[in-house]
Amino acid sequence: MIATTEVQLMILLVDDAPTNIQVLNEVLRDNYRLFFATSGRVALRLIAESPPDLIILDVIMPDMDGYEVCRALKANALLQDIPIIFITSMRQQEDEVIGLELGAVDYITKPFNPAIVRLRVRNQIELKRQRDLLARLSNLDGLTGIPNRRALDANLDREWRRCQRSHKPLSLIMSDIDHFKNYNDTYGHLTGDDCLKTVSSTLQNILERPGDLLARYGGEEFIALLPETDAHGAQLVAGKMLQAITNLALPHAGIQPLEQVSISIGVATILPKRAASSTRLMEAADQALYQSKQAGRNRISTWMDTAATDA
Repeated sequence: MIATTEVQLMILLVDDAPTNIQVLNEVLRDNYRLFFATSGRVALRLIAESPPDLIILDVIMPDMDGYEVCRALKANALLQDIPIIFITSMRQQEDEVIGLELGAVDYITKPFNPAIVRLRVRNQIELKRQRDLLARLSNLDGLTGIPNRRALDANLDREWRRCQRSHKPLSLIMSDIDHFKNYNDTYGHLTGDDCLKTVSSTLQNILERPGDLLARYGGEEFIALLPETDAHGAQLVAGKMLQAITNLALPHAGIQPLEQVSISIGVATILPKRAASSTRLMEAADQALYQSKQAGRNRISTWMDTAATDA
């Protein structure tokens, strides 16, 4: 019986001989989604457009052989973790050593043994699943289940570079639960954990676009990363966040006269430039958050680097 998740996995078959692709297609098509390339350069283009879960790659091809394709993939930070199985008619150990040293995970020799092909592909797919699961778990906050600081840093770096290329603004919303230490002292840490989970899920629900990210930055602090969002758009999102937490009406006797949980928010917007650093955006949001706290909390302060917003 085929697992439904396995059907969705994608494998790229790369071989300049259509007959070899046809044989592999017959062996694997019932278990995986397959797509094909008959040259190394076409394969690299397809991989960049839609990265597969596994690549089965012929070594000997004209123009660009499998080793060259493998080197190009391993040099690309976004593609280097895709597992590669080489297919070849060569049986010399030194040829296998070359491929494994380049980063391939296994070899399949021609003529193909269908049972061996299925087993080796299945083993590598299962290993990739485990790696992907560990990677996802390492990027999630254990309490709230939302992305953690590690995930935020990676996404901020990626979106910074992307907005540099597209000349689009990048916004960041930094929020902090007001007097949270007092909340823990009053209601206990278990209730405090429940508060963190409720606040995080509420803030998460405000973000509607797939590219937006909410992360737990640390303690009672949360950050929303909003790619291609100008200052006005970020302020609208921040306003919805502030109102949503107010609407929760979670009791907090330590806040007078409100007597309910509230958040302070700092909003920062920058048009990234190649000479600038994403650190400036974080510092700006933190500065705006500090202003909100100094002004009495339960409010929004904004900051915009005018020197970096000229297109």
